[in-house]
Order: sequence, then structure tokens, then C-alpha cells
Amino acid sequence: MKDWKILLILIAVFLAAFWLPVENVRFQNGLIEGFALLKEYARDHVLLCLVPAFFIAGAISVFISKAAVIKYLGAQAKKVLSYGVASVSGTILAVCSCTVLPLFSGIYTRGAGIGPATAFLYSGPAINILAIILTAKVLGYKLGLARAVGAVVFAVVIGLIMHLVFGKEEKNRKGDDLEEGDEKKEERPLGKTALYFAVMIGILVFINWGKSDPEMKVWYFIYQIKWFIGLTFLAILAWMILTWFKKPELKEWTFSTWVFAKQILPLLFAGVLVAGLLLGRPGHEGVIPSQWVARLVGGNSLGANLFASVAGALMYFATLTEVPILQGLLGSGMGQGPALALLLSGPALSLPNMLVIRSVIGTKKTLAYILLVVIMATITGMIFGYFF
Repeated sequence: MKDWKILLILIAVFLAAFWLPVENVRFQNGLIEGFALLKEYARDHVLLCLVPAFFIAGAISVFISKAAVIKYLGAQAKKVLSYGVASVSGTILAVCSCTVLPLFSGIYTRGAGIGPATAFLYSGPAINILAIILTAKVLGYKLGLARAVGAVVFAVVIGLIMHLVFGKEEKNRKGDDLEEGDEKKEERPLGKTALYFAVMIGILVFINWGKSDPEMKVWYFIYQIKWFIGLTFLAILAWMILTWFKKPELKEWTFSTWVFAKQILPLLFAGVLVAGLLLGRPGHEGVIPSQWVARLVGGNSLGANLFASVAGALMYFATLTEVPILQGLLGSGMGQGPALALLLSGPALSLPNMLVIRSVIGTKKTLAYILLVVIMATITGMIFGYFF
């Protein structure tokens, strides 16, 4: 790093420390909220969400050839297949904006095009079947249906635009990533590899199955037996590891998993801490008063929809928590348009996941992705609010 950059950083740190408002009660409360949210995140998401996701990402890197990823998800792959798979992945995964990051990083670094990769990145947390059903039940069928349709359309459109804007760079990246020997025949039959990944995804999905209304009988029943299902999948995975894999493969898998973890976890923890400091946990206040948020999202103006989109993009939503938050905001006067805008930007983006996305695809692509989500959510919210 150049000396002038180091000097600027030192000056910024000095000024921040010099003017740090430690005597301010709201700032003190924000600090408490930041660490409280970090504690909740560590307890509720790291072991059950992120650790399985890291292992899946590591397995993608080791056991799926770059040639196969490029064939189905690369920049030159058939659009119907690549975007079709990427845009509906959330119906299977049902993960939050942070848990999807190791999976996104895995397929992107393995050779997936920026279009299908960002379609997957958006759809993973946005197209959550249980969240959409809960939205329709609690907030009304119109919002639920609009969220479902909007999320699928967003995933495809965002992916296609990212491909159009950065397509030339992607062609060069594809050529660099495809190493000699990547097209060699797989040592393990494709059926075994597919089953192995299905079992790991099953573990991720079922151990994180959210509690639902008892009236939603199927989902509630699965929630009641989720640990039995998850442990069954875990036992199957253990058997697969012992009988299907060689020791060098397992070492490579573990190392690849660690590479993703050390890249992503520090940024996530820092982002969660800052998000909690500024906005607090659901039902609590950070440095920014919740009354400001409620006041700014009333009606259906451009400003209200834009603010809802930006606020949603910065906040961290654990899976399903956006619904009760919106229920409270709607009760405080939030418009239907801004509510949809927040539903379309919030679950797919957060300050923590922005930091990680930047480390994977760079600043320029990350800014383009964020702007696409925010702008499309704002416009969609205004259209929805105009009619409803």
C-alpha cells in the first residue's frame, strides 16, 4: 500500500477517534445493539447456516470441474438453462443474504458467468417459498404474489444486465479459469456426485427450517421433525465420506472450505456489527431512530420507495424476520409500494453481504449489482403502490 493511502487511513482513524460520541446515550445504545446483533448472528447463523454453506462451497470448488460449471452456468451457456436454474434456486435453498455468499463465491470462482452467478446470488435469499407464503398470509395475498413474481423477474433481469455490461470481462475470465485437465473424466460417477451435493443441501435446508403457523400443516410438521431429517442426512453424508472419498480428496475439500471461511467470515462479522450499530436489531433501536424510518416510508412517492429500497439493502434480515418488521411498519403508516420495495431489496442485500460480494467480484461489479437491485425495487414499488 502506498504511503499516501496509509496516511489518509491514519488521519481518518484519528478524526473518527477524536470525535467519537461516546458520551451520547443513543451512540452507547447503538454500540450495545451492534454487539447484540453480532451475538445473535453468531448463535443463530454461523454453526447451522454458514458452516454447512462453507462446506458446500468447498465441495463445489473441489469436486465439480470448472468445465462443467462453465458449460451450464458460464457466460456462453444456454440462457434458458443457466438463468432458469439460477433464478429459482431460492425455492430449494431458502437461505438468508449471508448464507448464500459461500455458495455464490464457490460457483463464481469455479467459472460461472457473472450473469447466472448474480441471478443465483439474488434468488437464493429472495425466492424463499416459506417467506413468500408467510408474506401473503400476514401482509396480504397481493404483496405475497407481487413479491414472488418480482423476485423471479429481478433475478433474471439483473443477471442478464450484469452479463451485458460485463460480458467482455467474463469471456477473458472464463479463458483464464479453464485450466488444462479440467475437462478430464470425473473419477466418481455423476449420479454419486449429485447425490452427495443433494444430501449436503438437504442438511442446510432442513436444519434451518423456520417455524411457521400451525395452520400451515405441512411446513409446521417439517419444522417439528427437522432435527430428525437433518441428522438422517448427516448420517448419510458421513457414510458417503467414509466409503466414497479418498483421504487426499477430503484434505483438499477441508482446505478449500477454510479458504472460503477466512475470506468471508471477517467481513460478515464487521458488517453485522456496523448494521446493528446503525439500525439495531428488529424491535430495538440503533443510532438511527426507528421513527425516522417509519416517517420516511409513508405514501408512494419516489423518495419513500427509494428510501425503503436503500434501507432494506443496508439492513440485515435473518430469514423470515422481514415479515413481522414490515407488519409493524405498515401499521405505522408505511405505503404498499415501499413495503414491496423493501421486500425485494432487503432479503437479497445487506451491509455484511455487500462487503463480501465486493471481495469476490470487485468494487465495480458490486456497485452495479447493488444499484440494479435498489433501482428495480424502487420502480417496482412505485408501480405496485400506484395500483394498490
